[in-house]
Amino acid sequence: MVALQNRRDTPANLEEKGEESGPLQANEAPQLAPIDRGKDAWLFLAACFFMEALVWGFAFTYGVFQAYYSSLDTFKDSGNIAVIGTCAMGIMYLDLPIVFAVYRRWPKYQRAGCAIGVLLMCFAMAMSSFATNVTHLIVTQGIFYALGGSIAYSPCILLMEDWFDKRKGLAFGVMWAGTGLGGVILPIVMENLLDSFGFRVALRAFAVALFVLTAPLVYFVKPRVPVSQRVRSPPTSLRFVFSWTFALFEICNIIEALGFFLPSIYLPSYARAIGARTSMDALAVILLNVASVIGCVVMGTIIDKWDVTTCILLSTIGSSLGVFLLWGFSVSLAPLLVFAVVYGLFAGSYTSTWPGIMRDIVEKKASADSTMVLAWLSAGRGIGNIVSGPLSEALLKNMPWKGQAGYGYGSGYGTLIVFTGVTGVIGGGSYVARRLQWM
Repeated sequence: MVALQNRRDTPANLEEKGEESGPLQANEAPQLAPIDRGKDAWLFLAACFFMEALVWGFAFTYGVFQAYYSSLDTFKDSGNIAVIGTCAMGIMYLDLPIVFAVYRRWPKYQRAGCAIGVLLMCFAMAMSSFATNVTHLIVTQGIFYALGGSIAYSPCILLMEDWFDKRKGLAFGVMWAGTGLGGVILPIVMENLLDSFGFRVALRAFAVALFVLTAPLVYFVKPRVPVSQRVRSPPTSLRFVFSWTFALFEICNIIEALGFFLPSIYLPSYARAIGARTSMDALAVILLNVASVIGCVVMGTIIDKWDVTTCILLSTIGSSLGVFLLWGFSVSLAPLLVFAVVYGLFAGSYTSTWPGIMRDIVEKKASADSTMVLAWLSAGRGIGNIVSGPLSEALLKNMPWKGQAGYGYGSGYGTLIVFTGVTGVIGGGSYVARRLQWM
């Protein structure tokens, strides 16, 4: 019997030895699709890209819904409108360790789970169209959409290492670029639907569109090695979570996430504050998302070749310099748009460094499963996402520094700008830790 042991013998290595990849029974030797290449691998990656764009892209459109719900008499008096978006995105990050563990324990249900997740997302969208108060929206558009999204999306990550080995970083980068594409297209589509037809029709239309677009993708989200020919995976070990190396990566990851989401949330209101026309205030976010598509793919390419801490430093220093020098000194729309591009390229590529962290942890902690490393990194990002909402409101309360500092720092958003930049710098702390031999 040939077995994968702690991902040391990669599928590519096994093929080079003339063995079948994956833990196959000795008397079975089916013809497997090639790894890192071939029609099936690229179709799988394309399906993951579009699944990412639709599942996460919609979660990133919540700013459009928040502005719309706040204008409706039915919902505007509620103080919990922002909780809907926090649940939708935060839960999808936070529940991945649980969903991954379940899928690893029962891998034969991954494809069925993907289909069930799609149906749950569509059901949640349809039910949210009947909401009569914010609590209904929190449960449907927030909690149930997030649960369906993580159940549908998780097989894309879990099966990625089945299809890609030497190009794993590039593959993850391409998949995660889908969020940027969804973040460009879906806000425009949803804003037009909301303005033209109202939220009930818009949500029902999206539920139908989501089913039509995602249901065919489920067919291509499949394992390279048939599940029936695998030996059951050993129980998931979480000992790596308590290792010093992972702890440093995770702490930096959480701190970076505290500031990461703030520009995409506040750039439209900042643009209006410096005099941009209403029709132009969303352009900065669109450019940020477009740039993040490019950043994810580029970072995914170099993470397979460079030390992970160097890649993290490139992402965090580039984004922090953009925050301090471009956003901080922007008093007109043009430099703000330049900042959006720079921030999207560098900050938007941060998650594409995760395959390097996964590789680093597995090399140091033989019992670690790389997909569970990613799941806990996602959970850390979820913590940053949830905490950053109320924290940013506290930073902007009473518009501190307004009129007391120069340029953007004196716009009332100065504390937010500084906080975003500082969290970016600290997010690159793993580079310093590596040089000090702390990890």
